[in-house]
Amino acid sequence: MNVTAHKKVNKDFFKKWTREMAYVLGFFAADGYITSPKQGGGFWCLDIRDKEHIEKIKLVVEAEHKISTRNRIDGTSYRLQIGSVEMCNDLRNLGFSERKTKSMVIPNVPKKYFTDFVRGYFDGDGNIWMGEIHKDRKRINRYIVLKLYFTSCSLRFLNELQTRLGFFGLTGGCIYTSKKKQFSRLQYSTINALKLYDFMYNKECASLFLDRKKRVFERYKDIKMRL
Repeated sequence: MNVTAHKKVNKDFFKKWTREMAYVLGFFAADGYITSPKQGGGFWCLDIRDKEHIEKIKLVVEAEHKISTRNRIDGTSYRLQIGSVEMCNDLRNLGFSERKTKSMVIPNVPKKYFTDFVRGYFDGDGNIWMGEIHKDRKRINRYIVLKLYFTSCSLRFLNELQTRLGFFGLTGGCIYTSKKKQFSRLQYSTINALKLYDFMYNKECASLFLDRKKRVFERYKDIKMRL
């Protein structure tokens, strides 16, 4: 008789709010999806380019599942696929569906954990850019600036995110929609980008963050200190 070996995972992970759960949920909102095969069962998946980071998430959810490699035209990505009807149902109860891309809304994240949710989403579908503007001017009149973006195909999600960030004193921000309305971006410039840095990378965020994005903020701060 053949016995299927079930890989271990913490099936209760999405049942109780913790900092780690809020972060992974934010990351899932950005770079995750649920699949329900016709033959039954259910899988929730993460597909990202940072192998070291997906290994961190695998450790946090206590999964024994293999991380698979996918070679694409635009580079290599790494996928963590976890089969668990129970965890998929928990994600649905939190507001996520199989076709969440354009209809996604922000789940009812407790205020205490919203910073972790935002950091998770930023690491998945956010971007931070540092550059110099007014390059045609004299050196003293040039500026090094930051631009921070949250991207989503759900305009409602970004509107809700902008509103909820406002409750934490992060006012401003502008939402831009692509000409073909395929996606939208919530953008913050230097002052608010730095406020978001303090908001997302607080002393309680532990090690769950993408190093390469955090380093952009820190390079900017270092440059400003030397000017």
